[in-house]
This record gives sequence, C-alpha cells and structure tokens, in this order.
Amino acid sequence: MWHALVIAWAALLYSLSEQSHLPSPATFEGIDKIQHAVYFAAGSACFLLGLRLAGFARKTPTAILLTVLFCATVGGLDEWHQTFTPGRSGGDVWDWFADMTGGLIGAFIALGVEKWLTSTGTTTSAER
Repeated sequence: MWHALVIAWAALLYSLSEQSHLPSPATFEGIDKIQHAVYFAAGSACFLLGLRLAGFARKTPTAILLTVLFCATVGGLDEWHQTFTPGRSGGDVWDWFADMTGGLIGAFIALGVEKWLTSTGTTTSAER
C-alpha cells in the first residue's frame, strides 16, 4: 500500500509541475516553501513506511538517509522539470531545500507512525 501511495504522490507532483500556474492562497511571503515542505513530508512518510514495513532499510539512520536522498532527487528533478513548463521558473534552490526539509520531517513522522503501527499490531507479519 505504501509503495502505491508513493507512486500516486509522484504522479500528482508531476501533474502539478506541468501546470503553468498554480493558484495559491498567498497569505504571506514564503508560503510556497511551507507547501513544498508539507507535500514532501507526506511523500517521504509514505516512502519510509514502504521501506521499513517491507523489510528494507531496517537501520533507522539508513532509512532516514534513503528517504532524504529520495526527496532530494525527486525535488531536484521536479525543479528541473519546471524549467520546461511555460510560466514556471523552476530551478529554485530554496524550493529544493524545502523539499529536503519536508523529507526529513516526514521521515521522523513516519518513524513515529511505524512505532505506533507495530505496537498496536496493525501491521501483518509480512509488513514487518
């Protein structure tokens, strides 16, 4: 399930990056960085849970590192992709940094979710 959510998350990201203009309830300067961080936190949480519950990356530092690298790669590709989208600037290093920051935050959230799932017996033995 977590892998499917990561694929859906990436597909939605690609779709959003294809749009030349995204409406934003810009209430203050820099809200787009928060939006990037929140979006990537969600994607990274799904990615880390997919890794851990499938039995990959058992060591916590490895799981966090792989998750942040995943977000750095996807975020960088997303910024590059936006340079080819009319009306979008792309290549914003601060957006990329927000993506990685969100990835790190999401990784720690996912570790808490994993702990909760395994303590309540919600996961199956195959997922552990």
